Amino acid sequence: MSKYQIPFLTACIQAFGQRFSMTRQAAFRYLHEHKGLAFLIEFYDVEHLQSMDETIDDVLIICQKNGGILA
Repeated sequence: MSKYQIPFLTACIQAFGQRFSMTRQAAFRYLHEHKGLAFLIEFYDVEHLQSMDETIDDVLIICQKNGGILA
């Protein structure tokens, strides 16, 4: 993991939590449980170039495909 990925993941967790009115801890648990964090790490090279809204939209789709229920 590069030194740039950690701030990116932190920002994504924060933005995800804000969009769905979750604490950072709850957002982290949700993203971890439904493979959202793994997706962000694997596709960092593409995702960090998009807007945060687009990134959160993408990770939401992945989480829903893995059993997440947020919409």
